[in-house]
Amino acid sequence: MSRAADEPVRLTRIYTRGGDAGETSLGDGSRVSKLDARIAAYGTTDELNSLLGVVLAGGCPPELREPLGRIQNELFDVGADLCVPFDVEGRLRSSRG
Repeated sequence: MSRAADEPVRLTRIYTRGGDAGETSLGDGSRVSKLDARIAAYGTTDELNSLLGVVLAGGCPPELREPLGRIQNELFDVGADLCVPFDVEGRLRSSRG
Protein backbone atom coordinates (compact mmCIF):
# COMPACT_ATOMS: atom_id res chain seq x y z
CA MET A 1 0.00 0.00 0.00
CA SER A 2 1.55 3.32 -1.02
CA ARG A 3 0.93 6.64 0.64
CA ALA A 4 -0.11 9.95 -0.90
CA ALA A 5 2.72 12.43 -1.57
CA ASP A 6 1.34 14.86 1.02
CA GLU A 7 0.84 12.19 3.69
CA PRO A 8 3.48 12.22 6.45
CA VAL A 9 5.69 9.21 7.01
CA ARG A 10 4.55 7.19 10.01
CA LEU A 11 7.26 5.31 11.84
CA THR A 12 5.32 2.68 13.74
CA ARG A 13 8.17 0.26 14.38
CA ILE A 14 11.80 1.13 14.90
CA TYR A 15 14.39 -1.56 15.51
CA THR A 16 17.95 -0.80 16.54
CA ARG A 17 18.88 -4.48 16.76
CA GLY A 18 20.80 -3.61 19.92
CA GLY A 19 18.48 -5.48 22.24
CA ASP A 20 17.20 -3.97 25.43
CA ALA A 21 18.44 -5.70 28.59
CA GLY A 22 17.73 -2.44 30.42
CA GLU A 23 20.58 -0.59 28.72
CA THR A 24 20.99 2.23 26.24
CA SER A 25 23.92 3.55 24.20
CA LEU A 26 26.07 6.60 24.85
CA GLY A 27 27.48 8.74 22.04
CA ASP A 28 30.43 6.41 21.49
CA GLY A 29 28.27 3.28 21.40
CA SER A 30 29.16 2.11 24.92
CA ARG A 31 26.23 0.87 26.98
CA VAL A 32 24.89 2.11 30.33
CA SER A 33 21.85 1.22 32.41
CA LYS A 34 18.65 3.07 31.55
CA LEU A 35 18.56 3.84 35.28
CA ASP A 36 21.90 5.70 35.06
CA ALA A 37 21.59 9.23 36.43
CA ARG A 38 22.89 10.69 33.18
CA ILE A 39 19.94 9.21 31.26
CA ALA A 40 17.56 10.99 33.64
CA ALA A 41 19.65 14.13 33.09
CA TYR A 42 19.18 13.74 29.29
CA GLY A 43 15.44 13.79 29.78
CA THR A 44 15.48 16.76 32.13
CA THR A 45 17.82 18.71 29.85
CA ASP A 46 15.69 17.90 26.78
CA GLU A 47 12.48 18.91 28.55
CA LEU A 48 13.93 22.25 29.63
CA ASN A 49 15.30 22.84 26.14
CA SER A 50 11.93 22.12 24.55
CA LEU A 51 10.16 24.44 26.99
CA LEU A 52 12.59 27.22 26.10
CA GLY A 53 11.80 26.53 22.44
CA VAL A 54 8.08 26.96 23.13
CA VAL A 55 8.74 30.25 24.94
CA LEU A 56 10.97 31.52 22.12
CA ALA A 57 8.42 30.49 19.47
CA GLY A 58 5.58 32.17 21.34
CA GLY A 59 5.21 35.57 22.89
CA CYS A 60 8.67 35.90 24.37
CA PRO A 61 9.56 39.43 25.49
CA PRO A 62 12.24 40.82 23.16
CA GLU A 63 14.72 41.45 25.99
CA LEU A 64 14.65 37.72 26.88
CA ARG A 65 15.20 36.35 23.36
CA GLU A 66 19.00 36.62 23.35
CA PRO A 67 19.65 35.20 26.85
CA LEU A 68 17.12 32.38 26.42
CA GLY A 69 18.58 31.51 23.02
CA ARG A 70 22.06 31.39 24.57
CA ILE A 71 20.80 29.17 27.40
CA GLN A 72 19.13 26.88 24.85
CA ASN A 73 22.41 26.53 22.93
CA GLU A 74 24.26 25.77 26.17
CA LEU A 75 21.71 23.06 26.94
CA PHE A 76 22.48 21.40 23.58
CA ASP A 77 26.13 21.33 24.64
CA VAL A 78 25.22 19.91 28.05
CA GLY A 79 23.30 17.13 26.29
CA ALA A 80 26.33 16.41 24.12
CA ASP A 81 28.55 16.36 27.23
CA LEU A 82 26.22 13.88 28.92
CA CYS A 83 26.44 11.37 26.08
CA VAL A 84 30.24 11.12 26.14
CA PRO A 85 31.84 8.64 28.58
CA PHE A 86 33.60 10.24 31.54
CA ASP A 87 37.04 8.88 30.67
CA VAL A 88 37.27 10.67 27.29
CA GLU A 89 39.80 13.49 27.50
CA GLY A 90 38.59 16.93 26.37
CA ARG A 91 35.01 15.68 26.26
CA LEU A 92 33.23 18.75 27.57
CA ARG A 93 31.67 21.23 25.15
CA SER A 94 29.78 23.42 27.58
CA SER A 95 31.63 26.56 28.54
CA ARG A 96 30.91 26.02 32.21
CA GLY A 97 32.31 22.42 32.01
